Amino acid sequence: MKSFHQFIAEAYDHDIESGSQITKQGEGGRIGRKRKQTDAEKKRVRAVGGGKTVPAKTYKDKSDIGKTNKKRSPAGRQQQPTQQRGSAALSAREQQKKAYLERKKKSAVKDEASGKDKKIDLKKSADKLLAKKAKKTVDPNYKPQKASGYTRHERRKIRRAGERLVRDIKNKKEKPISHYDPGV
Repeated sequence: MKSFHQFIAEAYDHDIESGSQITKQGEGGRIGRKRKQTDAEKKRVRAVGGGKTVPAKTYKDKSDIGKTNKKRSPAGRQQQPTQQRGSAALSAREQQKKAYLERKKKSAVKDEASGKDKKIDLKKSADKLLAKKAKKTVDPNYKPQKASGYTRHERRKIRRAGERLVRDIKNKKEKPISHYDPGV
């Protein structure tokens, strides 16, 4: 018969035990796993011209991967005090006077804005703040516009060729079709 300690020594599986850790060191020293998408998984695309698109480039890894202690900006970059510490403090009497004046100012503004009872106005404004905003519904038949696949430069060439054609038709100029070919 095995003792308890022998049983535990045989039953102990290092892989299972180490898997219970919350943060595991990943690739490149990062904390956690690498979540980079493959080209097939990517949804973002960019135009390469000629009506073709390819998956967008992947972002570079950050230089501080795996570092948990982020340092604050250098001391020279922090806002330094311009006056002596505590110089902005008011005496108790000055603080009371300031608070009183602010309260008076607020009540005067409310009285002017509404000739009605203040409590009713407060209740209405509270109801308005607490009311749920109606969500805008999207048409179920909505289809987003497909990307043309043309680069910005190519789209500009096509648009300007069309504008040239319209302008020449207005001015009754006769030119060959090849003159309006954007060459895309």
